[in-house]
Amino acid sequence: MLPDFSDYNWVIPDFVWELSEQIDLDKLTKALPEMEEIAKLLPDFDKIGENFSFLKSLLSSGVSLGSEVKGASGLHLLLETTGDPPLKATDSAAAASHDASDKQYKKGLLGELILIQQQIQQHEEEVRRAAAARIAHPPPPEPAPSPPPNPSPPLQKRKSSDKEKVDQLQEELLRTQLKYQRMLERLEKENKELRKVVLQKDDKGIHQRKVKKSLIDLYSEVLDILSDYDANYNTQDHLPRVVVVGDQSAGKTSVLEMIAQARIFPRGSGEMMTRSPVKVTLSEGPHHVAMFKDSGREFDLNKEEDLAALRHEIELRMRKSVKEGQTVSCETISLSVKGPGIQRMVLVDLPGVISTVTAGMASDTKETIFSISKAYMQNPNAIILCIQDGSVDAERSIVTDLVSQMDPQGKRTIFVLTKVDLAEKNLASPSRIQQIVEGKLFPMKALGYFAVVTGKGSPGESIDAIKDYEEDFFQNSRLLRDGMLKAHQVTTKNLSLAVSDCFWKMVRESVEQQADVFKASRFNLETEWKNNYPRLRELDRNELFEKAKNEILDEVISLSQVTPQHWESILQKKLWERVSTHVIENIYLPAAQTADSGTFNTTVDIKLKQWTDKQLPHKALEVAWETLQEEFARFMAEYRGKDQDDIFDKLKEAVKDESIKRHKWNERAMDSLRVIQHNALEDRSITDKPQWDAAIYFMEDTLNSRLKDTESVVRDMVGPDWKERWLSWKNRTPEQHIRNETKNELERLLKLHDDHTAYLANDEVTTVRKNLEGRSVEVDPVLIKDTWHQLYRRHFLQKALSHCNLCKRGFYYYQRHFVDSELECNDVVLFWRIQRMLVITANTLRQQLTNTEVRRLEKNVKEVLDDFGEDMEKKTQLITGRRVQLAEDLKKVREIQEKLEAFIEALHKEK
Repeated sequence: MLPDFSDYNWVIPDFVWELSEQIDLDKLTKALPEMEEIAKLLPDFDKIGENFSFLKSLLSSGVSLGSEVKGASGLHLLLETTGDPPLKATDSAAAASHDASDKQYKKGLLGELILIQQQIQQHEEEVRRAAAARIAHPPPPEPAPSPPPNPSPPLQKRKSSDKEKVDQLQEELLRTQLKYQRMLERLEKENKELRKVVLQKDDKGIHQRKVKKSLIDLYSEVLDILSDYDANYNTQDHLPRVVVVGDQSAGKTSVLEMIAQARIFPRGSGEMMTRSPVKVTLSEGPHHVAMFKDSGREFDLNKEEDLAALRHEIELRMRKSVKEGQTVSCETISLSVKGPGIQRMVLVDLPGVISTVTAGMASDTKETIFSISKAYMQNPNAIILCIQDGSVDAERSIVTDLVSQMDPQGKRTIFVLTKVDLAEKNLASPSRIQQIVEGKLFPMKALGYFAVVTGKGSPGESIDAIKDYEEDFFQNSRLLRDGMLKAHQVTTKNLSLAVSDCFWKMVRESVEQQADVFKASRFNLETEWKNNYPRLRELDRNELFEKAKNEILDEVISLSQVTPQHWESILQKKLWERVSTHVIENIYLPAAQTADSGTFNTTVDIKLKQWTDKQLPHKALEVAWETLQEEFARFMAEYRGKDQDDIFDKLKEAVKDESIKRHKWNERAMDSLRVIQHNALEDRSITDKPQWDAAIYFMEDTLNSRLKDTESVVRDMVGPDWKERWLSWKNRTPEQHIRNETKNELERLLKLHDDHTAYLANDEVTTVRKNLEGRSVEVDPVLIKDTWHQLYRRHFLQKALSHCNLCKRGFYYYQRHFVDSELECNDVVLFWRIQRMLVITANTLRQQLTNTEVRRLEKNVKEVLDDFGEDMEKKTQLITGRRVQLAEDLKKVREIQEKLEAFIEALHKEK
């Protein structure tokens, strides 16, 4: 489309003539498809390498390589692209004009271009002189009262002649400008193809150049780091980027796609598609490709299947970033797009501003979008690309008020009116569009105003089709023909040039200041570290995690060094604590109530068999699993106590809990364990006196422990005795008094019937109750039975201990099977069987622990550590504290400063 030449100076690069002599551009253009021919035509790049910067400037480098030549209108035409701010010409305008006029025009496209430039200058000068002549000789004023006389034929003819001449000159100027524009587009297209070939050769290593990151890639890396940086130290990110804001469905994404020259974003009809900020880094490259920051896959933007996959991936990432119950997210998706002729800049596409929360949206969606938009726009160096839908009433716009608040003076705002084709068609007064692009309709101010068309609304339109439609529309639009819009204010191409130019201007003005800010932040952080942690290394969260990981693995390995004796001792003790109540209450006491030894043994065998089949193996595995956990925790606690860093405590506890949670005991060992336990309990043979004595000791210790517990229960039931009441000033409660009276009565009954059974008969309960009532003690039968249970239990355990003492000398009778002996020690044999089962079970469990479970636990710990290592959120929760955050801030600030310094160095070199 035609640019507005009133805003440009004519620039003729000094080396154009040398380049025209050395390279036949017409022939080179025809030879482009053949790589070998291009290689033959290309001159020695070491010799004329500087001249190739001209090609770079035509594509998108934005570096002005020539001196200025002022035309008759005094306008600037920049033979450059504006990806970066142009450098100032060193030659004066007069000297450049003199040098240009002295050079002979060369043949070919470049020569034609210069000739057209001269023609345009001449036409502009003639138009200006004709207009000046008309102003210098205006017609004389006429008296008001009298009717206006008819002008004389010579004067009318002269005025008509001047007007025709001006119109004719303007038409010639327009035709010349059109021809010039087409010539420029042709030259730009040819050099774009040539630049693509040169970049492809560089990729293949033809020139053996050292591969370096581009300037925009260096800058984008800094922004990526800043987006991930949790600025707890109040370090603000004021680096420039282009922030794209607008009302929902205003065409923000379409404008960005036109700048990126690819349909890369998901599309929807009226629904919200941009759900999180998308940072797009645009740069030049030989191939039109896109890539995510955290992925190595390249999407070929010339292939429709890759475009569809890219759009799908962007949509998935957006939905993944949105937390449950929310509609939008502040998490940034980082994407880079490269291609021939793309203007270099960094844009951030934000969710569209809405006026009403609709069904399916979170209630705070409107406020969240406003908050995200303000967070990006409040950066004083951010360029605000304000997108306004031209097809709807301007009064319905929300975003213009928001932009006015963030940039009242409009010093960093560029206003874009989209869907101008629909606006021209629907509006009754096209001058309203002129008011908008002149900044007279909205209260907001802006650096520049642009009008664009981004297609007919069909999602299947290609970028090239949209460009052609946009060009055709503006060429035929009366908005441009009638002067309502200026040529430089239309098309997305001119918009991208202007935005890129503004972006790089802002970068050059602010980047060194921002580098100084991070340098000062680094100094403050380093000073705080030296004052608070002078003897510690600066380990960030990842480094601390690796250190803790090694410590935890060392602690797990320590489990394999536990001695077999220690394992068996712990297992045997814990297993007996777990099953002793069942053995005493459900096996020994019921069997002891029988009349003879045969019935005793039969009862014991039946109950042991039932116990082994149903409960014992499960209890044993539970004990083994608990023992493994306790030993693991013990080793971690002991290791922690050896002058270790307490910063790892939360992490170690979480690893221990998660490892135990994931550990599944090998249940297949239960069946074999059941058989082993059953065989051990069936064995009644005691081979020697030490084994008999061990069984006696085990039984005696168990009964003493039970007797002590029972006496404690009885003491709590009846309250303090007379000594405690006198010496400690304690009293019995009314219930304890009743219990004490009941106990005394029941003890008299036991003295009378030493071989009494375990249960009271009903008539005995009645007798006890009557006796207590005679002493004015009202008692419930349930209380009598409950008190009897504890008293009889104490009585039975005392008798059992006395019998156990007699059996100490009973091994001789046992060997003779208690023949011709009144002493029977079947209860000792029972405890021997239980003790032997405990020893064999502990040995079996120890083998399973050391041979299988410890290794499996170690494997689980490694898996948990690997999972935690990949989960940054988990590490942030478990490794906390000011020391960690300070080290993290130091690492990030250093990295940002180093990246900024590398970028500034590359920026200075490009100058």
